[in-house]
Amino acid sequence: MFEHFFQCPYCWEEISFLLDSSVSDQTYVEDCEVCCNPIEVTARFEHHELTVFEVRELGQ
Repeated sequence: MFEHFFQCPYCWEEISFLLDSSVSDQTYVEDCEVCCNPIEVTARFEHHELTVFEVRELGQ
């Protein structure tokens, strides 16, 4: 597992999500641990290294 820190697109607090580097392309929804709003996460790994990480408000 890979811990990645970023700013929530709703409340702008720094949070982190655990990402599974064994899955090369991922898109899923996870709630912010601070404000509880749903965040759509897109992550891409190449050779177990994070190459793309994008978050956005759900429905945007």
